[in-house]
Amino acid sequence: MTLWTPDPTFYPSPRDAAGAPAEKLAYVAAFDRAAARPDALAVIDTDPSSPAYGTVAGWTDLPNTGDELHHFGWNACSSALCPNAPHPHVERRYLVVPGLRSSRIHIYDTKDRISPELVKVIEPETLASRAGYSRPHTVHCGPEGLYVSALGGAEGRDGPGGIAVLDHTTFEVVGQWELDRGPQYLAYDFWWHINQDVLVSSEWGTPQMIENGLVGELLLGRKYGHKLHFWDLRKRAHVQEVDLGDEHQMPLELRPAHDPTRLYGFAGVVVSVEDLSASVWVWFHEEGRWQARKVISIPAEPADADRLPPLLRPFGAVPPLVTDIALSVDDQRLYVSCWGTGEIKQFDVSDPFKPVELASLRVGGIARRNPHPADPSLPLRGGPQMVEVSRDGRRVYLTNSLYGSWDDQFYPDGVGAWMAKIDAESFTFDTRFFPHGDDFRGLRPHQVRLQGGDASSDSYCYP
Repeated sequence: MTLWTPDPTFYPSPRDAAGAPAEKLAYVAAFDRAAARPDALAVIDTDPSSPAYGTVAGWTDLPNTGDELHHFGWNACSSALCPNAPHPHVERRYLVVPGLRSSRIHIYDTKDRISPELVKVIEPETLASRAGYSRPHTVHCGPEGLYVSALGGAEGRDGPGGIAVLDHTTFEVVGQWELDRGPQYLAYDFWWHINQDVLVSSEWGTPQMIENGLVGELLLGRKYGHKLHFWDLRKRAHVQEVDLGDEHQMPLELRPAHDPTRLYGFAGVVVSVEDLSASVWVWFHEEGRWQARKVISIPAEPADADRLPPLLRPFGAVPPLVTDIALSVDDQRLYVSCWGTGEIKQFDVSDPFKPVELASLRVGGIARRNPHPADPSLPLRGGPQMVEVSRDGRRVYLTNSLYGSWDDQFYPDGVGAWMAKIDAESFTFDTRFFPHGDDFRGLRPHQVRLQGGDASSDSYCYP
């Protein structure tokens, strides 16, 4: 994986990355809820000129069962060009694929092949003994190594969760990232302002709080995460926590500004226990401290009880359930997935403190079951869940499954399996692109990674 010149998919600035060529493949993590057969990486043809466009062009089964693939990432990205910890001669070649339920981490080679090839498995015992963590979740390529967040401690039930570091080239577990975690206990996502040596992390719950589904008593008791944590990236030390208020349960996905000179970012909050609304917050640094402000609020939608799962019938409403957000590389557009109501929203965030909703689309949803325009007669279950944006900002990809046990609670008659693509400018669905149903061979699709990188895969050190 050593190159004489930097990988051509690495860009020093977001401006350069926005001019990158279009992706021709999308890698999709897909899992078997029953854990009776292996999870898989599905490879989708995204080249509109290809006769196989919109179909599954490659497929790789994992070696074991019960992994429950969730999030995954590249071994290297544009951060390799950063002057504080340069690795210019690595290449974006390997996918680092954690099993959220098994705690295994898989390394897949994508070079010169459509279907990725397994080259290494990090067993859960290794992750636990060397880093003290389990339930690996989010992968980012960054300074001095690969960073992998984890929800659980070594025993796999409780916390604290945190971040493990892997070696860039050997993929060996180096150890635990935190030297001083301060009050942080719950974990989920993380990102950084790399030039300023700032890391930001969010909270979900410990493995026992999430693995068997959403626990109503914990939710109403306001026991899930509701804080953002700010760290000194170089010193690996906790600096400050910002509490969003314990009514704002589960601030999950984090999306910092791609412009490395700007100290702000967005966090999506799944639900408010006061009114079932969801929200998006902006974090920023002002008056010598980190702060957060709610800038988008999305209300719950009334619905007939007979159209609701048992969990929601007492409320007579569908919560939006914002479970993913994506920020375009130029920092101009924010996409918000409302998995409960089946809506994907597009916002102008050129002023991050005053987002303006530009457009929305409906597909799936707990009560509505809106079809995709490619098949208007097919009611869809699930909703826009993971959302990924191409580097040039022109294409938006969606998948519909959240997490196995939570799928079953909110869509008890089955969540189905589908993937969709939106033209960002017209904000319309591409009717030629709709892999669904048997295309995923009975598995549920979750996160998407785009060939050569996407809007949430890279960080940049030059404006």
